[in-house]
Amino acid sequence: MENAFQINRIYRLEGESKVKAFVDVSFAGIIVKGLKVVQGAKGLFLGMPGRQDKDGRWHNTVCPQNPEAYQHLSELVLSAYNE
Repeated sequence: MENAFQINRIYRLEGESKVKAFVDVSFAGIIVKGLKVVQGAKGLFLGMPGRQDKDGRWHNTVCPQNPEAYQHLSELVLSAYNE
């Protein structure tokens, strides 16, 4: 897959939160803010931006079109986070 995503900014967080950073990426002239680097039970993973509904449930507001796009974006973001 062509490297269409570009990391614009990584906001690293301090403290004991499971969210370790917020990341902004761009592609095709669009900037997506609010991707999250999260510490899970099996290690770090990429969380998508989301919103909470009135019942307290969370819904992604940005979703990769297919698993390959998610994997590519995840590898790019986690690699940049670990630098």
